[in-house]
Amino acid sequence: MTPGHGIIRDETGTQRLIGYTLDVGQPDRRARCRLVVDERHTNRHGVLHGGIAAVLLDNACGATASLTLDDSGRQPFLTISLNTDFIGAGRPGGVTATGRVIGGGRSLVFVGADLVQDDGTLIATASGVFKRVPAEAAP
Repeated sequence: MTPGHGIIRDETGTQRLIGYTLDVGQPDRRARCRLVVDERHTNRHGVLHGGIAAVLLDNACGATASLTLDDSGRQPFLTISLNTDFIGAGRPGGVTATGRVIGGGRSLVFVGADLVQDDGTLIATASGVFKRVPAEAAP
């Protein structure tokens, strides 16, 4: 898959509801989950809602785990655990969560991610454990 050609849009109900895109086509094999934050994504204080930040981080991590087995980033992985640390306030505008494999084996992959505002401000970090769904159990 060539860079820029691995953009996944409108694949799931959650993706359509929130409006993020998932880039699984970069040569570093790190998935990127991108959202342009607007008033639909903010809390009562006008900053990115923590639950939406966690969705972006979870998607970047899960798709990064998938890329360890599948160039399309669509091999199913289940989130076993996800720990999120909120560092700063996400403001309206572009944000991107980028995953990175930390370790793992055949069925469990340990993945981390950073959620960063377009200006470079770190918003949140996450680390999680993701389990490969066997082919016979995949939907």
